[in-house]
Amino acid sequence: MQHKSDVIVIGAGAAGMMAAIRAGKRGRSVVVIDHAKAPGEKIRISGGGRCNFTNIHAEPKNFLSANPHFCKSALARFTPADFIAMVDRHGIAWHEKALGQLFCDDSAKDIIRMLLDEMRAVGAGLHLGTEISGVDRREAGFRVSTGEGVFEASSLIVATGGKSIPKMGATGFAYRLAEQFGLAVLETRPGLVPLTLDPGLLETVAPLAGISAPAEIRHGKTAFREALLFTHRGLSGPAILQISSYWREGDEIVVAVEPDVEISAHLKTAKQLNGRQSAQTALGDILPKRLAQFLVERERIAGNMADLPDKALQRLAASAQNWIVKPSGSEGYRTAEVTLGGIDTAALDSRSMETKTVPGLYFVGECVDVTGWLGGYNFQWAWASGFAAGEYA
Repeated sequence: MQHKSDVIVIGAGAAGMMAAIRAGKRGRSVVVIDHAKAPGEKIRISGGGRCNFTNIHAEPKNFLSANPHFCKSALARFTPADFIAMVDRHGIAWHEKALGQLFCDDSAKDIIRMLLDEMRAVGAGLHLGTEISGVDRREAGFRVSTGEGVFEASSLIVATGGKSIPKMGATGFAYRLAEQFGLAVLETRPGLVPLTLDPGLLETVAPLAGISAPAEIRHGKTAFREALLFTHRGLSGPAILQISSYWREGDEIVVAVEPDVEISAHLKTAKQLNGRQSAQTALGDILPKRLAQFLVERERIAGNMADLPDKALQRLAASAQNWIVKPSGSEGYRTAEVTLGGIDTAALDSRSMETKTVPGLYFVGECVDVTGWLGGYNFQWAWASGFAAGEYA
């Protein structure tokens, strides 16, 4: 069978569906192709099933890229307010959590239904469970060969994501296609991912598995203040996921637990008020009991507070708030929420997401070298970049 349209979108995720909607609203005939059996699988599992669909504070500074200016145009032309307006039009209830993160009150499936309804409204076709065997450029546009036949269109938008969460079908398709058309692809690596520890250190901190605490995690001049979680593999929690996008193998990070509390001053006061209590008890007033015990034992501090020199208490405070850790690696694409790196933005027009050397070919979303922080930023990039391509295709 032959299918002809104005625009082909490969990938029925956040960016792809948004691109299809925008192109369809401009009167273009659109078909969306995906090898998955259901659309928007990453949307479905995001935010604990409630989809952290945007962040009201989304700005270029919240994104990593070899060219930090590239994302400015798309983000400025489709903002969080624009997506919220769409959500409101469909009567989807939502709420704001910490740090500007917006979630559905009910289910992430509401966002998927909204996007599908919008696609249907503009007549966009959707072909799921469709494997692609080849993509060729023809004089009149592009030819996509699949198990369902051949699709032809003058414009091709690639929105197949990155390598993260392969069990959901993630592949390097977009990167291979970009290279087929002569585009540069920057090194990719897992982002927003838990960090692992070497066996020796992991055995030392094993008693802390399952403990969570507020923390500031620093890497050079970059720091994030969110929750830290100790796991059976190493370190996780929002603060670690955030810093993982900046961390590289061989680097150290600095962990400061309860960063809003001056632990050194607390211990000094505790010593003055009740010198008969132990350092573990005093520290346990601030930190989780098991963490307090771990730090006291690691610093080999014993006896009553009254018997401890101030230097010992300062050392204990530093062990909690200036703890230098050298992760051995990350959990990889298996659990990474996003893929860092990707298609070099130098090959793309920042306004339209069209490739500069292949007219009619567009790349959007996660496969491009633009990666957001944790907390709805990557969805906003998907909406914005997809909208940009749909505006021009």
